[in-house]
Order: sequence, then C-alpha cells, then structure tokens
Amino acid sequence: MTPAGRTFTVLNALVCLAVPRVGGAAQEPTVEVPPLTVSRAPGPITVDGSLADAGWQGAVRVDTWFETNPGDNVPPKVKNVGYLAYDDKFFYAGFEFEDPEPRKIKAPLGDRDNVPGDTDYGGIILDARNDGKTAMMFLANASGIQYDAMADDTGSGEDSSPDYFWDSSSRITPKGWTLEIRVPFSSLRYPKADVQTWRIMLYRNYPREYRYQMFNTRLPRGGNCFICRSVALSGLAGLPSGGNLILAPYVSANRASAPRDDLGSPLKAEPVGGDAGIDVKWTPTASVVVDGTINPDFSQIESDVAQIAANERFALNFPEKRPFFLEGVDLFSTPIQVLYTRTITAPRWGVRGTGKGARTSFTALLSEDGGGGSAILPGPLSSDVADQDFRSLVGVGRLRREMGRSFVSLLFSGREIRGGGHNRVLGPDFQWRPGDRDTVTGQFLYSHSATPDRPEVAGEWNGQELSGHAAHAWWSHSTRTIDWFGEYRDFGDEFRADNGFVPQVGFRDRFGEVGYTFRPEGFLRRVRVFTFGGYTTDREGGLLNRLVSVGSGMDGRWNSFFRVWYVNERIDSGEGPLPVQRVRFVLQASPSRLVSGLAVEGFVGEEIDFSNHRAGTGANVVARATVRPTNHLELRLNASRRWLNVTPVGAPTGRLFTAQVERLRATYTFTPRMFVRGIVQYVETIRDPRLFLDEVDRRSADISTSALFAYKLNWQTVVFLGYGDASTFTEDTEHFEPSDRQLFLKVSYAFQR
Repeated sequence: MTPAGRTFTVLNALVCLAVPRVGGAAQEPTVEVPPLTVSRAPGPITVDGSLADAGWQGAVRVDTWFETNPGDNVPPKVKNVGYLAYDDKFFYAGFEFEDPEPRKIKAPLGDRDNVPGDTDYGGIILDARNDGKTAMMFLANASGIQYDAMADDTGSGEDSSPDYFWDSSSRITPKGWTLEIRVPFSSLRYPKADVQTWRIMLYRNYPREYRYQMFNTRLPRGGNCFICRSVALSGLAGLPSGGNLILAPYVSANRASAPRDDLGSPLKAEPVGGDAGIDVKWTPTASVVVDGTINPDFSQIESDVAQIAANERFALNFPEKRPFFLEGVDLFSTPIQVLYTRTITAPRWGVRGTGKGARTSFTALLSEDGGGGSAILPGPLSSDVADQDFRSLVGVGRLRREMGRSFVSLLFSGREIRGGGHNRVLGPDFQWRPGDRDTVTGQFLYSHSATPDRPEVAGEWNGQELSGHAAHAWWSHSTRTIDWFGEYRDFGDEFRADNGFVPQVGFRDRFGEVGYTFRPEGFLRRVRVFTFGGYTTDREGGLLNRLVSVGSGMDGRWNSFFRVWYVNERIDSGEGPLPVQRVRFVLQASPSRLVSGLAVEGFVGEEIDFSNHRAGTGANVVARATVRPTNHLELRLNASRRWLNVTPVGAPTGRLFTAQVERLRATYTFTPRMFVRGIVQYVETIRDPRLFLDEVDRRSADISTSALFAYKLNWQTVVFLGYGDASTFTEDTEHFEPSDRQLFLKVSYAFQR
C-alpha cells in the first residue's frame, strides 16, 4: 500500500481523538468515573428482551452516561439505563434505551455483524483481563442482530472477524427499546483468581441527524487509547475456572461442472463430491484455550469482493474468516504483518494454544498446509505470485509481556517445505506509552530462507539461500487540537515472510503527518486540516517514491464524512521516477432510512502506466450504495471503474485500458437466524493492444452469480445450501463461455460441554 493510501486508515483512528470544541460551554475537567460493583442475580434471567425477571431486581444500575460524539462528554440527549448481574455460568447486561420518537428507530434485520453505524444498537465492551488494552465487544441492534469483535489499543483497532458464543434479545417499546445480553463465562478469557476485577464500557449508538455515541465513561479527546477509559468492575467471585469443550464437526457435499475441452461445448457434470472436518476448542482454564482442527474450510458461499487489479503493482489483501485462526486474533497483529493466516491455504490439520494471563499473553500454532494457493514474491517496485503446489509445515508463535500500559513481545514464524526449502522469521516488537498523548511502537525482524528448487515455477525458486531484516518504528502524538505521527520502515532485499503479507522489500521509507482539528456548530461538527509527506528509496538510495500532500476531513449531518486531499508524487515506474499529481477523495453519508448508505471514493489526475513505464492521466472511482426497502430486504450495489489514458511517442492520446466491477447483492432476512442471499457480479477490462509494448488480450471479462440459503443457530451451528456459476469471455468465440457451476450443501453443529 502506498503511503497516501496507508495514512487514510491510520487517520480514521486519529480523527476521533483530536476534536476540540469551538463555542458553547467551557470544558468540564476530566474526572474519573467511579468503579462499579456487580452482584449475583437473586433469581433466574430469561433473555427475551424484558427486564421484568426476578434476576434483575437488585442488579447494579448504571444511570450516568456521557455523550462523547458529537458532544464532548456532555449529558446525553436521551436517557439510558444499564443493569449488570451474573450467576454461576453467565454474565448479564440489560438496557433501557429511551427514545422520544420510537418510529425513527433504525434496526433492519441482517446477517451477524451486519450492524452499521447508521443503525440503533448498544451493548457492552468487556475487558475481562483488566489490562486496559484489549476487550471483547458484545453489541446488538433493536431487532436482535448481533455484532461481536475484538477491540485492541495495541495497534489492530477493532476486528469483527472473531465470533463468540453469546445470546441477546431486543424489544421496541412505546418509550424506546430494551436489550438483554447474556455472555457465557466460557467465551471470556480472565486470569485465575477467587475474586475478579474487570473493566467495562456500556455503549449506545443513536443515529439521527448526527451519529450520537454515548458511554458510561468519559472519553477525553486528545488521548492515545480507548479501552484504557473503561470503568473498573468488581464483585465477581466464584467464577468457573475452565473445562469447557466445544466440538464442531461439519460435512459438506458439492456437485461441480467444468467445461469440456472444446470451446462452446456445454459444461460436463462431475461426480458428487464430499468433505468433512472438525473444529475443537477446549479451555483447560479460564485464561488458556487449546484449539484443534482437521480440514477446516472458509465456511463462506460468498466470494471475496472483487478488487480491480489492473495497473496494480502489489498483491491484494483479504480478511481471514476461519474460526480456528481467530482465537486471540489481537496476538497476530504486529506493525509488520508477518502473520497472515490466509497464507495457510489448505490446512490439513492444525493445533493451537492461546493464553492470556494478568501480564503475559501467548499464542502458538502448528499446522500442515496442503498447498494449492499462491506465495508472494516481493520486490522494491512490485510483487509477483507463484503457485504453492507443495505441502509445508507451518509454525508461528508470539509471547507478549505487559508493563503497565506498555508491552514487549517476541515473535517467531516458520514454514518448512516438503521436498526442501524453508522460511524462518524471528524478532521482538514493543509499544511504549509514556503518557496519555504519545505512543511509540517498534519491531525488528530477521529472516532466513532456503527457496524450493522449482525454477520452472518462479525464477527466484532455484534452491538459493536468502537472509534479510525488516524494521518498523512509529511515534504518534495527539492533543485536543494537534496530532502528528512519524514512521520509519527499513526492509532488506532478501527479507521474506512466507506466513505473512509483506509484498514490498528492498526499501527505506520515511513518512510523517501533522493535523489540526476544530469543531464548529452547524452542519459540520468536525473539521481537520492536515499535511503529510513521505520519501522512499531503495537500498542504494535511489528514489522509489516522494510525496507531499495537503487536505481536509470533515464530519457532518446525515452521519456524513468527507475527505479530500491533493497529492504531489514522484514514483519510480521501473525505469526512473515520473511525476504524478492527483486529487483523492472520500465521501460517505447515510441520508435516510431507505438509502441507508452512500459512498464514493477514488482519485483523478495523473497516473503511471506501470506495464509500459510511462506517464498518463486517469481516474479510479468506487461507488457504493445500501438500499433497504423494508427491514427484511437489503440491496447493496457496488461499482468500480478505473481508466488510464496515455500518449505514445509520435501518436495521439489513447485509452490504454478501462477496468470495471459491478456487483449487486440482495439479502432477505426472515429472522436473525435465517436468510437468503443472491449475488451477481461482472468484472471486465478493455485494453487497446496497440498501446501496449507486450502482447495483451483486447478484452477479459467474467460474470458470476450465486445464491445462498443459510440457517444459523449460532456461528458454528449452521446449514448452508448454495449455488454458483461463472462464465468467462473468450476472444476466440467473442462470447461468454460457461466456466464453472457448483451446487453446495454444508451442515455444521457445535456440541458444547
């Protein structure tokens, strides 16, 4: 990712911190919120959305809330009340959310984790380790759709990939809505102690003309952490010490059809195939988890959302979704992404241990990869991929030691290739928080590799030995009005991370940014102006990229966000640096209940034709819309278009290529457990072969469709019935020829003890 693209992700976190207030009342001094003391429920609690059960009588009541956005820790515009209790097996949270206009409550039905910021939801953010760094999020909307995630102050932010076992129920009432949450202690990770002290946040999202966010604690602006602001929770005693076991076997059947040898011939049906596997999770103690898997799968009928790869120099990244890899996912997050579990393409088996004590955390994983995927071959200017058609043994591990709000860590990653070859990576990383405003992060890694002797697959794979280093340093500073950060990266030419996602090596990168934020009253509630710059060279000091940028980001009415910035760059095309000037932009809004989401982002201006090493002009525009005709039906439309114009020597300007992706996804949700989904996707690239130095196809295109019926009792007890087909354009026939067809059934059930 380029520095310009990378900084947008970073700033999403920063803009929530440096947000002063202009006008209005003077700021109240920050006062620590008193701790909460929870007691055992005096009676049973049924999770049905009603707080009339005897178990809620005498539960700790939380009346004090703060509006942290757009207000600056001011009293909320609506009343919120929370209740907390526990028994021998579960932790409970109940909520009464008042609303002066209940008809405006936005709570569409949808799949798990489909709870966007433009809907009404609430819940708890629970730090059972009491480390002030990581917490588990259990949130649900007013229709009972669940969202769970891992929130992490150490660098990875919020990750919704993990799923946990828990229950919730909601009810819309004449005064607003109510919510009940029940979390099994077996889903939580806490240290061994007779009397526990945790930390907790209670949260409500209330989207109207603006997105109002309310917590039971203050979130001072200009800080460098989020989980650290949670409130101490005491009174937990006699909790279970472990012993929970989950067995989740699955069986699947599919019938595929592949094309015959002759073009234009119909697809040939293959015999019905089947597969089976199992995931096992055992918690010998409340803080240690042992995971095992045999032949896991991605459990997804929906393919990854297509990304335009035309004129891209580096490999694209996709998220992990397999349950085996998601326990303690925060421990896989380091400044250098040396652990990227999707590189384990076809695990035949795997075993993993994860532990989180009061001050020490660890994870260790061992798996056999059956191969079949692609390995990244990184370089300073671009990356390539090679077919990984061999088995290998993969081992990764990380040990992290907490020191107050800081930590130090040691990581190892290794891949031993059957038939010869290996990749081994080792090194420390750390995070230091000297105060509430500064965060310093660093990582150093050393790798040693012996490539497989497969030159017919990749020229680099000739049995040679490679060794190199990778270093990353980051310092960020944030106050109420000013934020800045600086970054330095140094990667040796021969550094490799075969179990990670490191598509670029052989460079040194310096990057910095400074921003100033103010908050007016009116349509806009936050405005941040910024400037950033970067300078990247190869190992000999040759220029790879130089950039300077200036821009602004704004939050406004209709839950809108707008960001525009001008970028002036010099980029090495492979035969020397070329100038590039462009304007980048992002616009997001939620204008109404019907059109709940609109977004447009991209760039326009000068561009480089990397295939032919020359300058040009072009644009890349991505548009998204979410339309909800009813609470049950959701339509998502995505359209991407990228084009590049060039002027060859002695010839007029022409269109080098136009690439586009159109995608329509329709989901009808009957209940929070059952839905049907259909997807149609079209991907096309049109090229002018006369403008390319090498021979290329004039047109490449694919059309794919899929349909899915899903029933989910929980995230590991599921029934999937799916159908998919695809057609590919062939220049020989000038038609779309069927290329694939599949009918798929999967049944999985989680047995718990």
